[in-house]
Amino acid sequence: MLVYSAILADNKKSESDTIMGRPSTRPKDLKDGYYVEVRNKGSKVGIRIRRDTEEEMHQAAKDYEKVKDVSILGESKNGKFVKN
Repeated sequence: MLVYSAILADNKKSESDTIMGRPSTRPKDLKDGYYVEVRNKGSKVGIRIRRDTEEEMHQAAKDYEKVKDVSILGESKNGKFVKN
């Protein structure tokens, strides 16, 4: 019985392993590329999908528009969207 309790004591996580930090409130930086926002129909929030070229972005928008709401966000450089 003594050996069994010693094994259990060794397998416990330390207190510092269970304490988590505060989550980030700052938005993530965007990589350079072309972005499309895709969301479920009627939803207010969606995900951003990045593509390397403008043609790939338009193809992704065309593929997703069959079942989702799609918004083309445009080109991002240095974390900001470029106005055309």
